[in-house]
Amino acid sequence: MSISICAKGSRAPGQLFEPTRPTVVLVAALNEEEGVGATILEISEHIHAQHIIVIDGHSKDKTVEVAKTYGAEVIFQDGKGKGDALSKAIKLIDDDVKYVIITDADYTYPAGYLPEMIQILDRMPNVGMVCGNRFNGQSEKDSFRNRFYYGNRLLAFAHNFLNGVDLKDPLTGLRVVRATILKKWVMKSNGFDVEVELNSQVSKQGFEVIEVPIKYRARLGEKKLKMKHGATILKRILYEIM
Repeated sequence: MSISICAKGSRAPGQLFEPTRPTVVLVAALNEEEGVGATILEISEHIHAQHIIVIDGHSKDKTVEVAKTYGAEVIFQDGKGKGDALSKAIKLIDDDVKYVIITDADYTYPAGYLPEMIQILDRMPNVGMVCGNRFNGQSEKDSFRNRFYYGNRLLAFAHNFLNGVDLKDPLTGLRVVRATILKKWVMKSNGFDVEVELNSQVSKQGFEVIEVPIKYRARLGEKKLKMKHGATILKRILYEIM
């Protein structure tokens, strides 16, 4: 089950949100030197997290150097893909952590929504994950290419029809999740299909998902998601219904 509500997406200048429960941020990155610094800086300006962890997929550019310059902790994944990166990071999360923020390293997801997303988990114990919904008319004009947009909409339809986890934006990269859910998760996804599996995990563990409308920005740097990844995501959607 999912619910859509409204989040403000902004706070007063200089106002840093202090989560009531220990919170960490996970950022999977591969050759994201253009966006990773701005991503980390914006997160740091909006919330006080215990750790901001960049999981690097052995980048060939200056991603690691930039991430460290902006104060993030950097670890290196063993395999390839976003799912593999998140799997390694989740295993390293301290037991006292209650909330885990997952976002992308390309500066597409505004960190200003995070305080409200965290507060939803504070107020609603039945909610296991809060997601940012990009498809609400607020996103920047150039943030979606036509093929990317329509591919996402088709996959969203398949996800909701087959999985029964009804989400407007099931493939969003901005999420705040209860750490207990992630700790119980035996991840099978290695790549961009990880979001589909996570949606199912939250539901299987008896929690609801809430979506909040967000403004999605044009990425900094080269897009990693290709049309071929759609097939992998569709396979994961089918696998999760078995």
